[in-house]
Amino acid sequence: MPVPVPQLGSFDYVPETKENLDWADLVTVDLSLYNTPEGKTQLAQTLINAIRNEGFFYVKNFNISQERVNRQFALGKQFYELPLEEKEKYTPEGLDQGKFNGYIPAGRRMRVFLRKFFVHHLTNSNYVVSILKRAYGIRLRYTIFQCAEFNGEFPHDHPELIKKNLPEIEEFARALHTEVLDPLFILLAIALELPEDYLTNLHQYSVKSEDHLRYMKYSKYSLEENKTLNNWGYGHTDLGSFTLLFRQPVAALQIRSHINNEWKWVKPQDATLTVNACDALQLLTAGYVKSTIHRVTVPPLDQQHVDRLGLLYFSRPHNDVPLATIQASPVLQREGFTKNEFESSGNSVPTMEEWTFAKQKWQRTKGYHGDAKYRNAVILPGFAEKPYV
Repeated sequence: MPVPVPQLGSFDYVPETKENLDWADLVTVDLSLYNTPEGKTQLAQTLINAIRNEGFFYVKNFNISQERVNRQFALGKQFYELPLEEKEKYTPEGLDQGKFNGYIPAGRRMRVFLRKFFVHHLTNSNYVVSILKRAYGIRLRYTIFQCAEFNGEFPHDHPELIKKNLPEIEEFARALHTEVLDPLFILLAIALELPEDYLTNLHQYSVKSEDHLRYMKYSKYSLEENKTLNNWGYGHTDLGSFTLLFRQPVAALQIRSHINNEWKWVKPQDATLTVNACDALQLLTAGYVKSTIHRVTVPPLDQQHVDRLGLLYFSRPHNDVPLATIQASPVLQREGFTKNEFESSGNSVPTMEEWTFAKQKWQRTKGYHGDAKYRNAVILPGFAEKPYV
């Protein structure tokens, strides 16, 4: 049953770009077809082709109204209008060790890098920041606010704005599980010839995982600054299962094709989610499902005057799930996808929790955008990070 909702005001989406960009040709998973056996079979094939070829796809007809989505964008906008000192009260303890629920201020990763690698060489860290700002751009310009699962496993200490809207946020997050993620996991299980509940059993909302809802703001640059930047962020993969990105019209997301390695722009589509497959699914399928490389680049000229506010949901298996290849899949057996990177190298297979915090700690503490050797760091025995353009 819908919860009572406080007034949040409106959220105005900026116009889409008029530039003729090299858009990716992505397929759409239409969940209106999901409720028949024939429809499920068709969608399962559509899904597996999408995540093996391009890695990104659209989802439509997922039974969450645009009004509910708009309210989450409005909430994110209001959160970022709070004074910085108020937001920073909710920066998580242990951020350097991979903790991430709460508020992560702009420049946090670079400040950690400075503390660890420049403390013995330069005492004026503000001077160093000013230099690195010019070199590393967006890594000092984006901010994150994340809400963990609402299943009793995580504290929810938030600013008053968030507290009074927490029931609606919880309802929204749970709806994403039941209306989007559960169907996608069932379709993927069908494509892998597994029992339909195989993957949903690894992604139950009631069981502790590092799932989270994210409000993410990229602050705009001046036209002069943008001329000096190739991209706003390095290419990367996401560490979980599926990432859900709600439509926002500032074009900046690019993906690298699994087929030809070409970078293409992702076009915002009305009334859709943009979804990508992530590292955990790649490990669980020994690379049959591919984790997709993507990046945020400089927006087209007609959109460089606005901030970019994102609303995302990151899905991950339960913390205690070992990321070993699913041997029960006849498809993986037939196609020869039987060992992932850890298994092939004879190393211990991490749990999802171990994988998550190894990756997050590497991102937070190693300055991986700065020193090239850390971009290739071995974060767990059997797995070395890779730099992407």
